[in-house]
Amino acid sequence: MGLNKLVADLCGRPVIAHVVDAVHEAELPSPIVVLGHQPAAIAGAIGQRSVQYVSAPDYAEGLSRSLAAGIAAVPDDWTAAIVCLGDMPLVKPGLLRQIAFQASSEAIVIPVGTQGRGNPVAWGRSHFSLLRGLSGDRGGKALFPQLETAIIEVRCEDESILLDADTPAGLGRIHDVMSSKTVP
Repeated sequence: MGLNKLVADLCGRPVIAHVVDAVHEAELPSPIVVLGHQPAAIAGAIGQRSVQYVSAPDYAEGLSRSLAAGIAAVPDDWTAAIVCLGDMPLVKPGLLRQIAFQASSEAIVIPVGTQGRGNPVAWGRSHFSLLRGLSGDRGGKALFPQLETAIIEVRCEDESILLDADTPAGLGRIHDVMSSKTVP
């Protein structure tokens, strides 16, 4: 991207701030934010919002290491954790509430739109050890085939679950959607 996508300006706020704000608006517990690349910039972009920070010093080994750090920080009294991606600022608080409502210690709750499965995904505690055991640049999706019977799909009427800011074009598309106040 040429810049840290999580701190890129998106309609007056950093990309990551939109995600943290959606979690708060959904009235879920304060999110656990995994810091890897440019931790000071990420913390600065989040500002005074209520979050718990955890470090992933081995983040450069791939997505799996950041996921493992976040899952390891989940409080013991949580039955599940919703893994929200910091570069997906269009996910709505209502969808987060819907996912949380379906979550349990055994379930994997995935939003599904017209173009397939997306993010965020709620992972029940019984799957945490598998998530921590992933390696390389793989996330939880790599586990779906072996855990199909645990999956609950939640219908999502828009494509916010698929739109991320991985590229300048992706960020531009998200900006266009936010500016028009509709999600395709």
